[in-house]
Amino acid sequence: MKIYNTLSGRKEEFIPLEGNAVKMYACGITVSGDAHIGHAYQALIYDIIRKYLEKSGYAVTYARNYTDVDDKIIARSHETGIPALEYAQMMIGRIDALMRRFEVDDPNIWLKASENIDNIIDFVQQLIDGGHAYATERGDVYFAVESFRPYGKLSGRKLEDAYESVRIENEENKRNPLDFALWKSAKEGEVFWESPWGKGRPGWHIECSAMNRAAFGEQIDIHGGGRDLIFPHHENEIAQSEALTGKQFAKYWIHNGLIKVNGQKMSKSLGNSLLLEDLLNEYSAETVKYALLQTNYRGDINVTPTLFPDADKHMYNFYKVLDEVDKSGLECDGGSREIDDSFNRAMDDDFNVAKSLADLFAIFKSIRAKLTAGDKTAVSDARQVRETYGLLGLFKANPADVIAAYEQKNKQDVPDEVMDMASARLKAKQEKNWAEADRLRAEILKLGYSVKDTKEGFVVEKLS
Repeated sequence: MKIYNTLSGRKEEFIPLEGNAVKMYACGITVSGDAHIGHAYQALIYDIIRKYLEKSGYAVTYARNYTDVDDKIIARSHETGIPALEYAQMMIGRIDALMRRFEVDDPNIWLKASENIDNIIDFVQQLIDGGHAYATERGDVYFAVESFRPYGKLSGRKLEDAYESVRIENEENKRNPLDFALWKSAKEGEVFWESPWGKGRPGWHIECSAMNRAAFGEQIDIHGGGRDLIFPHHENEIAQSEALTGKQFAKYWIHNGLIKVNGQKMSKSLGNSLLLEDLLNEYSAETVKYALLQTNYRGDINVTPTLFPDADKHMYNFYKVLDEVDKSGLECDGGSREIDDSFNRAMDDDFNVAKSLADLFAIFKSIRAKLTAGDKTAVSDARQVRETYGLLGLFKANPADVIAAYEQKNKQDVPDEVMDMASARLKAKQEKNWAEADRLRAEILKLGYSVKDTKEGFVVEKLS
């Protein structure tokens, strides 16, 4: 198995730090608002990676966090009048419920910043004691970036380049503009905890490092997150963790691509955020997953008006084949080794889910051909598809239910005149009057509709 490691910029053979055990952490959601499609995608990717590692025989301990202490959460608390921690817990409940609908499994370990304040304070104090951090008179504590010489090794940025892109805050209290907050002194009306430096709360970056250390110790195998977190968040995690321990923090850094909408970055300021709840009210969890997973996880996904409708139609067509298998009356034991082997080869190459999905078209074409020929191995192939691709969260539904829901949603009112001609065409075909059948098809086309033959008769669709 090979994994693309952002730290080295290349694919590397996956070798865990300790035998068969894998310690895996992925940055979760800052619960200042409802979950959007980007949150869902990131949760889906690392859920799949965890499951495939387990399928490959590794003993995985997977942790995710909820950032429940943050500037945005405090701002929402002020807007709503709900205390910050109470607001965060309310949003966690809503997001958890949505993730259940999206059918993404929980990690082995859930982590929250608010439940790790003592760990965070201890971490910060040790950085101060080691000369890597300093407290100001106001009670803020900053990490001294220049004390960690390898700073920039994940993002590839040199210190002088980093100055241009880092957000500068409270610069008058810093020794260096690049230094970042480990502990923030409390402002009036903000949530706070007592600390050696006064009332305050943790900075964003320190939360993940301290929670990782509490859950896993000094080193982990895999650290994941969105590509937008490489700098400064993950860069800063490396700096503070490795400055404290003197050991490599994470062996493999995995980053998924971002969601764009019609070519533009998705953001609240542009008003183009796609909320997960809205998507799940329109499409099944399987359709949303299929749509998102068609792009390699390291690439950006461009959401166009046709992305989800097209995915919905593909899933409908796949399920129609599975339905035909279920109704065929054929029986066959076992499964298709080649389907599973091909899937594993794709996944062993840096979790190439997109390649495994592209293979589905040929697989289902083969199953349908076998059905037509009365080949009972169509049954074992279909069974294997359900088992293998179930790891991605696909093909778990009842085919008849999927077909009925799709057809009901996409039902079109076709004029009686067109339906009468389609019925007459079917009768002409049954009587082998091919010329009349072709004439009627042409007339139907002139009226803006197409007619397609099915085992049950025909389907009429309006031309787009």
